Amino acid sequence: MANLTKTLVLAGLAFSFTAEGVAQSKYTGIGREATKAEVAAWDIDVRPDFKGLPAGSGNTLRGQEVWEGRCASCHGTFGESNEVFTPIVGGTTKEDMKTGRVASLLSDKQPQRTTLMKVATVSTLWDYIYRAMPWNAPRTLTPDDTYAVLGYILAMAEIVPDDFTLSDKNIADVQKLMPNRNGMTQAHGMWNEGGKPDVKATACMTNCTKHVTIGSSLPDYARNAHENLALQNRPYGPYRGVDTTKPPVSNLPGKGLMAVSMTAAESITPEGLFKKHNCATCHAPASRAIGPAISEVAAKYKGQADAIKKMHAKVKVGGAGVWGAIPMPPHAHVSDGDIEVLVKWMLTGK
Repeated sequence: MANLTKTLVLAGLAFSFTAEGVAQSKYTGIGREATKAEVAAWDIDVRPDFKGLPAGSGNTLRGQEVWEGRCASCHGTFGESNEVFTPIVGGTTKEDMKTGRVASLLSDKQPQRTTLMKVATVSTLWDYIYRAMPWNAPRTLTPDDTYAVLGYILAMAEIVPDDFTLSDKNIADVQKLMPNRNGMTQAHGMWNEGGKPDVKATACMTNCTKHVTIGSSLPDYARNAHENLALQNRPYGPYRGVDTTKPPVSNLPGKGLMAVSMTAAESITPEGLFKKHNCATCHAPASRAIGPAISEVAAKYKGQADAIKKMHAKVKVGGAGVWGAIPMPPHAHVSDGDIEVLVKWMLTGK
């Protein structure tokens, strides 16, 4: 979508955008123009030709700081990850950088496929890190931090030097060194026989719904067409696949998009902060989920004079090995005040 004429659906209405990013409605007297800020919020993708890539740079020293503070708890000190997450680094050679094809993909000697063995475009890595990482706080890395941490990953794989500075100016040169850059194929359903993807559609504007609800949904007949999406998406993190074997939340008694949104008043209570910072993703009140139950944590630290200090550090910097294989990610983006409120509340066992 980056830097192209765009089509955006706002409340079920089609809009086209000029080169300046100003929306123009195809249907007079209906809807409104999308603001430049709204367009910018949608237009965040980075293409393989690097259109849409923000200006910026980051050196590997800064990248190591970001990695150790926000990435290593899940992905390992050297990109080796752990028993939950797939390794990022490994399985590539200097010869692969010359040929652009990873030889170990054709061998049984490599025990596991790593990220850098498979990915063909460095823009994909930049885009994914910027959009989705860290998994407990996506979109909290700046463009410069994203350049830095990606440069550090590439340095760990010996694709770039240890003291490298990655930027929007030299990332195209780095693409020429990607070990599997020639491993991408168009022989799949997203391309037709003419070699171009089918990306053109026409707004039908018939059988339109009388009342438009802002939200993402599937029609009832297609909701579970591909079976339960919750079992096909990652089972941890703040954003998970919806259980398509159950009715949509909006169809449940007393529920709706507005009913499940958190108000400002809720956010200042311990329960509200617990929801705001996605703690409920891993922690339930009395039963183990991805991580330990609140009651388990309270029981473990009961009677310890330094319990608040210990738990504050655990939440802030993360850790692993105490409650199982899945690590506690660092929460450096959460204020010390919020952490203190949450820790004291959890230690009550409520």
